[in-house]
Amino acid sequence: MKFVFDLDGTICFNGEPVSEKILECFDDLKRQGHEIVFASARPIRDMMPVLPQRYHFSTLIGGNGALIYKEGSLIYSQPFTDAQVQKILGLIEEHQATYLIDSEWDYAYTGPGDHPILRNLDIHHLANAVPVASLSSVVKVLILTAVEKEELERKLNALDIVIHRHKNEETLDLSPKNIDKWNALKVLGFDKGSYVAFGNDANDISMFKHAGYSIMIGHHESLAPFAKESISLNDDVEINIINRLREIARSGERFSALWSPERA
Repeated sequence: MKFVFDLDGTICFNGEPVSEKILECFDDLKRQGHEIVFASARPIRDMMPVLPQRYHFSTLIGGNGALIYKEGSLIYSQPFTDAQVQKILGLIEEHQATYLIDSEWDYAYTGPGDHPILRNLDIHHLANAVPVASLSSVVKVLILTAVEKEELERKLNALDIVIHRHKNEETLDLSPKNIDKWNALKVLGFDKGSYVAFGNDANDISMFKHAGYSIMIGHHESLAPFAKESISLNDDVEINIINRLREIARSGERFSALWSPERA
């Protein structure tokens, strides 16, 4: 069986690494022959600190699907076009916006010095912070603050790109057109209905839509219609995730019937 996990708010919480008890469950699943994939809004660089070294050679989908890292190498990257980058930067200047802009590895940051995003930004110092003009490509843009942000979002929507609004952080998360987690899974050869997805946010909708079975952690209004079930975000969330994973792995045949292509 194939299991695909979002990171933040799904299997790791409050910026902390994935706990060892969840990782030990993953170890058991792998020993049983199951496949584990991680799919995050974080770029690959920022996925590394929340996963132990033994999982750095796993399949990692970063930047909401713009990047795929497998067996220690970047195997796929889909950046914005140069024309899109210029239009985005023009709107950023017009609305005096601050941002985190990612290339495949390095980044440009102009946000506040105390912004919460900094708690998770390149904490292992794997990349370089450079002016945006020095980035070789742009795969993801996170708008942090802006003058008239609603108007900025309206103008960005006209650029035919993917925009996720993160209400908790009040940020706008921009990706190239047709880039999402499901697209990355297709690049990896996944078929519709062939995997179990765990997620918690709007950027998980695409992989929930095409999963054989989908489990939402906590509650997100936009994601809920695509979830087969949910696990409450409480003190027992990690134990409940582990118990559910073990049950699904034990009952693989029964769950396979639920996610046959005809039903997916």
